[in-house]
Amino acid sequence: MNLMEVAKEAMNNSYSPYSNFRVGAALLTKSNKVYKGCNVENASYSPNCCAERTAFVKAISEGEKEFVAIAIYGGKDGKYDFCLPCGVCRQVMSEFCDKDFKIYVSNGKEIKCYTLGELLPNSFKLEK
Repeated sequence: MNLMEVAKEAMNNSYSPYSNFRVGAALLTKSNKVYKGCNVENASYSPNCCAERTAFVKAISEGEKEFVAIAIYGGKDGKYDFCLPCGVCRQVMSEFCDKDFKIYVSNGKEIKCYTLGELLPNSFKLEK
């Protein structure tokens, strides 16, 4: 299974009539399950939910709490770009993932990989 292809497929369910910026995500768990998410917008903007958080919420609501990687694919009007997770999504990831958690992004031509530690150094988190 290609995690980026699953993210691209998830993007097709995006509800983004305000920004026209569609994003899909595919979250891989340690139990080898994949949860898809897409961005869901709202007319009042603040209730918007990013694709990454949608995937995490779906997985967590099904009992998953250990994650390996996430692939993120998106863009506006059919032009794809490297969609790095926003600050809120990075903080949600840090709640459940260690600093080595892999974050893959694609512009439709190439794939880049980052770790959560690279994108969110010195994160605010509960020490366990």
